[in-house]
Amino acid sequence: MVDLSGDAHVIAVDLPGIGESQGLPSSNDKRTLASYVGSLIRQLGLRDVTLVGHNVGGQITYSYLRFDSGPLKRAVIMNVVIPGVDPWTEVKRNPKIWHFAFHAVPDLPEKLVCGRHRGYFDYFYDTISASKDGVKEDARKTYAKAYSRPEALHVGFEWYGAFSQDEKDNRSNTEPTVQTPVLYIRGDHEGDIQNYLEGFHESDFLNVQGSVIPNSGHFAADERPGEVAKASREFILG
Repeated sequence: MVDLSGDAHVIAVDLPGIGESQGLPSSNDKRTLASYVGSLIRQLGLRDVTLVGHNVGGQITYSYLRFDSGPLKRAVIMNVVIPGVDPWTEVKRNPKIWHFAFHAVPDLPEKLVCGRHRGYFDYFYDTISASKDGVKEDARKTYAKAYSRPEALHVGFEWYGAFSQDEKDNRSNTEPTVQTPVLYIRGDHEGDIQNYLEGFHESDFLNVQGSVIPNSGHFAADERPGEVAKASREFILG
């Protein structure tokens, strides 16, 4: 964001209940969360908007494109599989993605992780980054602080609990095709990007291109911020 701030007006959005955002959302399905983002865009009167989402933010960006009629010129989705969109089924049954099921269990993850969430988060930063130092210490502290309230940790786990509803929403065939230009970014250590691009096309996203970030795992914006900024700038500004 710092890199892009000279070319664009950049806004960081804390999702409802996380970080500086107080109060709980009415639901944690991504269609509902996308409506919050849409309301923010409209209330701020933003124009020529590029919505950028990493991980669950990417799932919300997808839902915004599918279900919100608000103004959006383009979108960037990073390092995530979309519920109900290929290769979703393959990812869900991958034993290395065990945390999808664990986080979706009501109330239990909070009881086990609360007060230990910094160490729990570190496990993922260490194992699904391209290298253990991919996510720096200052960033780790910032992210842990954002989930320091029990309510915030609960909301984070509830995102996973809503995946079944997200699947139903995303598999519905009542919405029109999406013609908004989309850039899908993925770290090269996360495997082949092609299956993900095909999934977008099969779900009627007509204008999707991919960008693979070298020497990066799941946390591309932390691991290789310069490369992510470069790919985003080329997509946004041409």
